[in-house]
Amino acid sequence: MYRYDEFDHTLVTERVHQFRDQVERRLSGELTEDQFKPLRLMNGLYLQLHAYMLRVAVPYGTLSSTQMRKLAYIARRYDKGYGHFTTRQNIQFNWPKLEETPDILAELAEVEMHAIQTSGNCIRNTTSDQFAGAAADEIEDPRVYCEIIRQWSTLHPEFTFLPRKFKIAVTGADHDRAAVRVHDIGLQMRRNEAGEVGFEVIVGGGLGRTPVIGQTIREFLPKQHLLSYLEAILRVYNQLGRRDNLYKARIKILVRSEGIENFARLVEEEWSHIKDSALQLPEDEITRIETYFAPPRYERLEDTVREFEVKRFEDRDFASWVRTNVTAHKEPGYAVATISLKPTGKPPGDASAWQMDAVADLAESYSFSEIRVTHEQNLVLPNVRKADLYALWQSLRDVELATPNAGLLSDMIACPGLDYCNLANARSIPVAQRISERFSDLERQHDIGSLKIKISGCINACGHHHVGHIGLLGVDKKGEEFYQITLGGSADENTAIGKIVGPAFSYDDVVDAVEKIVDTYLNIRSEDEEFSDTFRRVGLTPFKETLYAAH
Repeated sequence: MYRYDEFDHTLVTERVHQFRDQVERRLSGELTEDQFKPLRLMNGLYLQLHAYMLRVAVPYGTLSSTQMRKLAYIARRYDKGYGHFTTRQNIQFNWPKLEETPDILAELAEVEMHAIQTSGNCIRNTTSDQFAGAAADEIEDPRVYCEIIRQWSTLHPEFTFLPRKFKIAVTGADHDRAAVRVHDIGLQMRRNEAGEVGFEVIVGGGLGRTPVIGQTIREFLPKQHLLSYLEAILRVYNQLGRRDNLYKARIKILVRSEGIENFARLVEEEWSHIKDSALQLPEDEITRIETYFAPPRYERLEDTVREFEVKRFEDRDFASWVRTNVTAHKEPGYAVATISLKPTGKPPGDASAWQMDAVADLAESYSFSEIRVTHEQNLVLPNVRKADLYALWQSLRDVELATPNAGLLSDMIACPGLDYCNLANARSIPVAQRISERFSDLERQHDIGSLKIKISGCINACGHHHVGHIGLLGVDKKGEEFYQITLGGSADENTAIGKIVGPAFSYDDVVDAVEKIVDTYLNIRSEDEEFSDTFRRVGLTPFKETLYAAH
């Protein structure tokens, strides 16, 4: 795990002092809200529907037990006792008092955390695969390069005021768990024919008002050129991106208007001027950063662990949790454990201070004090001995965190929606809660299989509805909440934008509509066929006929 150097400490400490002064000036009336707005946004502080919201950065989704305990303390001391984990692998506190936000930032600085660049028209938190460093299928640990990008992009003077916010994701495996094709820049680690490791560079993806799948502009980029090539892309965007229209300011619009071939040509031309500059990454610098992500001291273990297999055979509930929430590890005798933050009837992505403290303790006991935040709003313990899984599961059950639904229907993504956000048209959280209650029978969910529902309260798509197998978009119809349904989306290596089924459904009817979609899928799927495969085979028609048969 990365540890701050003297530059990080100085930067974060100075920012806390600056923001404390800015808040005092706002509270005294010296600054108006309009004058204060850009200052607070630079520090991750939003003004939402009912209160301020503070978004805290969790770089590439990696936390220590110490940091998680601090987040629990902040939730308890400065908020209403919980935090909300987001699709950017960050955490949000929804009820901080303005006068206390500098104190929160000071608390965060004590454990090498901050809220810098979690908002505004800048490069946001770089995200990654939640299984990075532990996954059996990865080429290399992508967090090394996420950290290099973090250091390069933090307060970069040329990219502090971009045309619009900018998001980068990096994954190290062929199976994409970081949704790289729906980012402004996606980086997928590849091996070339010579066996060298580099990056496929994907540009122009994004969701929101205009959902677009990113396109590849370079099949293979050597590691040493990572920063210079990213800088070339950002320079082209900064020069040509539209600043006259908020809705056309993202790089995806620029790529579309220029055409992918011409955009790639512009990047390569810009890159030719800086390719061999000081931006070239020295091998020893890569090695230096790699040392921070050295694997923990794994024990030499057999991959087959008798006590684990016995418990899985004897305890049906434990076996159910293992089936969904435990993933293969690259080291024999170890496993990756996903902690679902989607218990039946609860807001997706929320964790109480009590639960965060418990996760910190469990990470310390069972996972080398390391925790991950997933872009699907769950937590992960990446390095658990198989022999410890049963004890871990029992402890998780004690704190209501043992829901065995990772990847199943109730493992939904949902934005805060109209309960919190002043941009939303409709509520997301109550719909997610009603769906999870409707499908609370876990045997039924296992029969349904892998099915991802994603819910957004408005067109900004914070809930990633465009890439849900079933996507729900909240819309306003004459002051009433309705939900447009899309089907067939995907955020993995087979990225697809969902297709709109037809007229939107009311708040009262939308859960019934979801159930009809699921029942239709179960009736027409082939043996062992997942929802995405069925949809690709049959298209919208059978689902549409079922949904609108009575209309």
